[in-house]
Amino acid sequence: MAVQEQDDLITRAQAWLAEDPDPETAAELAKLIEAGDVAELADRFSGTLQFGTAGLRGEIGAGPMRMNRSVVIRAAAGLAAHLKAQGHAGGLVVVGYDARYKSADFARDTAAVMTGAGLRAAVLPRPLPTPVLAYAIRHLGAVAGVEVTASHNPPRDNGYKVYLGDGSQIVSPADVEIAAEIERVDTLASVPRPESGWEDLGDEVLEAYLARTDAVLTSGSPRGVRTVYTAMHGVGKDVVLAAFARAGFPEPVLVAEQAEPDPAFPTVAFPNPEEPGAMDLAFATAAAVQPDIVIANDPDADRCAVAVPTADGWRMLRGDEVGALLAAHLVHKGARGVFAESIVSSSLLGRIAEAAGVGYEETLTGFKWIARVEGLRYGYEEALGYCVDPEGVRDKDGITAALLVAELASELKEQGRTLTDLLDDLAMAHGLHHTDQLSVRVSDLSVIASAMAALRAEPPVSLAGLRVVSAEDLNQGTDKLPPTDGLRYHLEGDYKARVICRPSGTEPKLKCYLEVVVPVSEASDLAPARVRGQEVLDGIKKDLSAAMGI
Repeated sequence: MAVQEQDDLITRAQAWLAEDPDPETAAELAKLIEAGDVAELADRFSGTLQFGTAGLRGEIGAGPMRMNRSVVIRAAAGLAAHLKAQGHAGGLVVVGYDARYKSADFARDTAAVMTGAGLRAAVLPRPLPTPVLAYAIRHLGAVAGVEVTASHNPPRDNGYKVYLGDGSQIVSPADVEIAAEIERVDTLASVPRPESGWEDLGDEVLEAYLARTDAVLTSGSPRGVRTVYTAMHGVGKDVVLAAFARAGFPEPVLVAEQAEPDPAFPTVAFPNPEEPGAMDLAFATAAAVQPDIVIANDPDADRCAVAVPTADGWRMLRGDEVGALLAAHLVHKGARGVFAESIVSSSLLGRIAEAAGVGYEETLTGFKWIARVEGLRYGYEEALGYCVDPEGVRDKDGITAALLVAELASELKEQGRTLTDLLDDLAMAHGLHHTDQLSVRVSDLSVIASAMAALRAEPPVSLAGLRVVSAEDLNQGTDKLPPTDGLRYHLEGDYKARVICRPSGTEPKLKCYLEVVVPVSEASDLAPARVRGQEVLDGIKKDLSAAMGI
């Protein structure tokens, strides 16, 4: 780096430092400037953390490329300006937050900015699950909502999720318009931030949310399932226990080491039930108490994971399996309306919906799209997200999903059956839809760009011996889907299969979603079908990795 560039970098860092309202990040930045750590400063000042349809998400630290109070204040000011431009001056913005580092600070800053901009603000009383905030928006008649959370990201991350007044997450063009307003924020001094003036909510909203969970269950349904539950060091425990008690289920046995909120997430490398090792303590607890099922939430409790006993120990169900089970249960309960899923989720939902005579829609990845499906009755995506009560929460909700899983497991238990038995029934009725994922976590985002470019330059003609019969670049959009950075392949041969590759929207990962459908005619076919299905998926992974150069 040239001397002039270094001088400019130091000048920008000093200007940021002069405005930093947080003593911790200010001290951190001052040390970097004093040490002349040009490489680290360049990383933090190489741009700004981009506001998109996932809001903001990144590592906590000083500088415009990190999550910190300065960035959050600017984001809140941009959101406030957008809301006023949309005719919502004086409207209510409700703010929720989880138990991550600085979440409470970010929530308070947001409330102060909204108040200073002439809007009204109300803050949830303590760290609570994201679904409670999503519910509160419509319950309180707010024009927008903000949840401070990084969901299941690593401990040093935090994030800023924005909802509009319909209770669903923002999509384009709102994200672009808010980002433009954020860019117009000159200095923090130009953003009024009073010390008071917003409302600190009590437990009334939480009580209303819990009352609404009654709508998920059928009156008089069985409630006898025994559960082990882990909150994954997040904020789900108290709300889950209250919801289960209200519904009349036996009190779940807690995974004690992970029951209380802890932003350090000391027992897991990544606080995501899908990550290897994250469920080990839950399975150890289950081995000791022998429940019927294990249920886990991610740290902000919008996702729900389910595990079942097998002859070899405990197995976590894939999100697609839980998605199909909940769909089958809702059909059995007489649910009508549209069943929706993201394009990366299993096509089994479409088969279930067709057989039941209910509507079916595919959307882009994310509940910001699923929640907008007209007439939605049930929505899910494979990343453990389920919307089972769209009239209450127009987003994924790990609390109500847990209740519905518990009801289904209780019903099956009374019949002497299990969740695994129902999965077998679905496979025999619709074919074994075997899914898997090739997921590559990177430290350099250029690796993802290079892999996607390689596939676009030379699309595979076959994978695992199956011909690629169609290759779609989703950047072009389709007649039903807006453009997105993704590639979709349909394969045919002895079996039909599907592959979708896309960059993650929330983590530095390249994700490829794989599915093969193996015909099954009777119960004796199930075991060999699963073996063959996994062999095909393993072959697809190997060939796809080679095609991407990773």
